[in-house]
Amino acid sequence: MYTRGLHEIGDGAFAYLQPDGGWGWSNAGLLVGSESSLLVDTLFSLQLTRDMLDAMHAHTGRAPIGTLVNTHANGDHCFGNQLVDGAHVVMSKATADELQNVPASLLHAMKSDPGALGEVFRRMFGPFDFEGIDVPPPDETFEGRLSLELDGRQVELIQLGPAHTDGDVIVHVPDAGIVYTGDLLFIEGTPIAWAGTLTNWMNAVDTIIALQANAIVPGHGPLTDCAGAQRVADYLHLIDHEGRARHAAGMTAAEAARDIALGDYRGWLDWERVAVNMSTLFRELDPFSRSASVPELFVQMGQLAGVIAS
Repeated sequence: MYTRGLHEIGDGAFAYLQPDGGWGWSNAGLLVGSESSLLVDTLFSLQLTRDMLDAMHAHTGRAPIGTLVNTHANGDHCFGNQLVDGAHVVMSKATADELQNVPASLLHAMKSDPGALGEVFRRMFGPFDFEGIDVPPPDETFEGRLSLELDGRQVELIQLGPAHTDGDVIVHVPDAGIVYTGDLLFIEGTPIAWAGTLTNWMNAVDTIIALQANAIVPGHGPLTDCAGAQRVADYLHLIDHEGRARHAAGMTAAEAARDIALGDYRGWLDWERVAVNMSTLFRELDPFSRSASVPELFVQMGQLAGVIAS
């Protein structure tokens, strides 16, 4: 099932998957009604999004995409929005506020950097073309919860961020028992906490599990279930517990990221994201301390991964 392309996962419900689920290789979703469709997220480049929309055309040709929901503001979930002509774009208010924080032009500039940062970015994001991308503002924002209707089918949007980002939203389809989680779930890949507390993210995963979905579409990685979601929660618990102990021992976040024993999680994709997770945890524990900048964190990840020298 974990192959690139469109997969039917329920009555009128689809997942668009992009192995291997690492940096930038995100998933999306499609709900097809009798007259219109709802798209969950676009992809990291215009070409990738065109390929996805072409794959969906067998369904959207008769039921055009009328609504686009973005689960959060990271580019691999919204950089193709401009190609979804005529759709009513919905996202959380926090996501809308975040949209311009990391525009495509900034990613392009970071890839072109002649130093260590550029070396890391080219390793992580080399396959992606950021030219010509301009994410327009949404047509509708919300806070908390929003109920949508797709030709008689109820679709529930639930804001659970800040966690991965400030505005994380899941899309729940109750009658089909399906949840599209955005990047609140990485399966067989390492979660990365840019914005919220680890505690809030663990609570968000608990909320996902409580929905008892038959099929869960993560933001990255293969389709999963509640057991897969629990594994993500277990990772976050480990980082939280071990990180707090190292903070109490006087380590810096960077030292803690190098010191922690990840066990089986060391085999997950992009394990070096522990650098960001420790930085976020230490910021929570001491809000007045200096946190590493985003470029500094990418360099730290590159060093952990062995891409650049420490």
